[in-house]
Amino acid sequence: MGETELSRHLGYPPGAFAERYPGATVRNHAWWDPHTFASVGTISAERIGELSEGRLHKSVEVRLNRAVVEHDVTLVLGPVFPHEVVGFSGGTKYFFPGVSSQEVINMSHWLGALITSAEIIGTRGTTPVRALIDEAVSLVPNDKLAFCVVVRSGSTALHSMAFGEPTAAWAAAADVAAETHVRYLDAPVRRVLSIIPTMYHDIWTAAKGFYKLEPVVADGGQVVLYAPHVQEIAATHPEINEVGYHCRDYFVKQWDRFNIVPWGVLAHSTHLRGAGTYDEITGVEHGRVTVTLATGIPQERVRAVSLDYLDPAEVDIEAWSADPDTLVVPHAGEDLFRLR
Repeated sequence: MGETELSRHLGYPPGAFAERYPGATVRNHAWWDPHTFASVGTISAERIGELSEGRLHKSVEVRLNRAVVEHDVTLVLGPVFPHEVVGFSGGTKYFFPGVSSQEVINMSHWLGALITSAEIIGTRGTTPVRALIDEAVSLVPNDKLAFCVVVRSGSTALHSMAFGEPTAAWAAAADVAAETHVRYLDAPVRRVLSIIPTMYHDIWTAAKGFYKLEPVVADGGQVVLYAPHVQEIAATHPEINEVGYHCRDYFVKQWDRFNIVPWGVLAHSTHLRGAGTYDEITGVEHGRVTVTLATGIPQERVRAVSLDYLDPAEVDIEAWSADPDTLVVPHAGEDLFRLR
């Protein structure tokens, strides 16, 4: 972040950080610089097998921002929402993958993809991905505390704040978020118009507007991500342009072909494509729902990554809202929708 972004994010007039936060220093997480990271150990393949409930059997080196390792106390401050990889975000997740290197990011996200987003999102308690993250955090040699906040959707107002040891504070906040950020429908819908907030700048992040709506879409239905402001698929993960978007089994059944691709990229691919099947004999892939982008990304680029295209100028939000078979969701990406 530059000064303009930091001042907006941290709430001070540009150039006046020292006046607002005297004695403090702000650092960007320079994930692209290898010197950013310090290693705190390795989780063995055997232990990974236990934590993943048999889904993965590979060791992982645990590296994170050395500023965390070199200080006596780490204080986490951040929100808790239903999350497509870990169940509920927040708490120890701000260490891994929050300020970690790619090793734990890739392994944790692929583990979540193997479980599937629809299965794990909004799950309270210690999911296998949360167990992996907690194991990594246990290797960090300092005291840890957390403010875990539950924020009202689309605003800066609070539902609650929990403080204490990160796991306990997170669990308390997750219980609140499960009541405030999960909406229930009585029956599935044929079509969803997911209106993406402008804070999401590419599909990599805007995809949250799909993750949190997939569970309520009927088989054969459609999710339209409406984001005319989005011009890029993934600003920092160009591999997704080569891999495209596919269901989990597309990769699992062709693992020799895809295992060299960063696992975090594969995970994002499956999360946005959603549930589906792949027949390795015929090469036919079938998604449970259709994923359509109504964005500023050109049609040829959208179709090249195996997604459907819709000109955003053709979207009439008022007319779609009047359609009984369509669910229109403003400010999508925060609340999880489920069937009762």
